[in-house]
Amino acid sequence: MKVANDCVVSIHYTLTDDDGNVIDSSRESQPLNYLHGAGNIIPGLERELAGCEIGTHKVVKVQPADGYGEIDVDLIQTLPREAFSGVEEIEVGMEFHARGPQGQVQVVVVKDVADDGITIDANHALAGKILNFDVTIEAIRDASPEEIDHGHVH
Repeated sequence: MKVANDCVVSIHYTLTDDDGNVIDSSRESQPLNYLHGAGNIIPGLERELAGCEIGTHKVVKVQPADGYGEIDVDLIQTLPREAFSGVEEIEVGMEFHARGPQGQVQVVVVKDVADDGITIDANHALAGKILNFDVTIEAIRDASPEEIDHGHVH
């Protein structure tokens, strides 16, 4: 069987940045299971795994546009300290949940703390980064009708 849309694919992977720093890995735990063709993983990786078979090992370099996107400067803002009422100590690296333009909850990260305001960034932490995946296909099976209908693995 080959990786195709509506298949559940199990992969082991190690994700590194361009400096070789490990960002994430499944190697010490269970493989990642995803529904191929449902957008459960980033597009650049999903496209590279199409047509692969069990046991296939690939090293894949994913550009930002096919990963978590380029950095969107519109998602970086400086807010007045009053926007953080109830929070006594604000430090760089802190994460907060905020409402996005369509009312969705999104994570924002504090990038700078100054007297005149707090700079936050709502970009994904991996936006703008080249992602390097070392992937092995561990298993492939047909997805159940329920998995296909729900768009994810059960």
